[in-house]
Amino acid sequence: MASSWVKTGEELCDLQHDGLRILQRKDAFRFGTDAVLLSHFVKTHPGEHMADFGTGTAVIPLLVVSRTRGMTCDAFEIQPEMADMAQRSIALNDLSDRIHVHSMDCRKAETVTGRGLVDLVTMNPPYTADGAGLVSPNPRVATARNAEGMSLGEWFSSASRILRGNGRLALIYPAPQFLQVADALRSAHLEPKTVRFVAGKVSARPKLVMIEASKCAKPGLHFLPILFTHTEEGTFTQEMRQILGEAE
Repeated sequence: MASSWVKTGEELCDLQHDGLRILQRKDAFRFGTDAVLLSHFVKTHPGEHMADFGTGTAVIPLLVVSRTRGMTCDAFEIQPEMADMAQRSIALNDLSDRIHVHSMDCRKAETVTGRGLVDLVTMNPPYTADGAGLVSPNPRVATARNAEGMSLGEWFSSASRILRGNGRLALIYPAPQFLQVADALRSAHLEPKTVRFVAGKVSARPKLVMIEASKCAKPGLHFLPILFTHTEEGTFTQEMRQILGEAE
């Protein structure tokens, strides 16, 4: 029974996508809408191998791998407790043969994947740089929300090393830092190719940006229509309801 997989302080949540379930802790960082948005944004192909950096409870691998025939994933999570929970979530969904969790720093990912062998890297990196902004007193939450000494450049350089030529990196980040992210990507030989901004309402400024970059590609940006998550009345838009699995 699923309850035998749940440890004290954890709860089993419905991802509302193809019957997928995921374990989370009430006192730890919980995945947000941004991870679901990125999972929907990512374009995949059958049989590809992906890596997910800072996987947390493995929400992105679960959503992406489960929908793509023959896809496999190496997921990296530096917090042992989170990595253990992610692995149990994967087992609960019968995906242990396709998703493997590694409790280690993603900067060492190449020791697992090798160089130049990965088709796709996904990441929802911490939005707060180490030493900037408010830091949660809960160490589990603080580690997930803050870069803990890792710069964006380090995340991207590690991804670049494991990606094959023309391999893709997909991430989500605060929209106001779009140019900073683009510069860091290009410094790691990852050329931004597809961009989609996310705004709360039509009347609001973009809050997030999703970017797909290709390794060693030629310059050239393709902007997708802005994704609006809410109507002016405050309810989810039809597209957002479809992304969240709430639309009929």
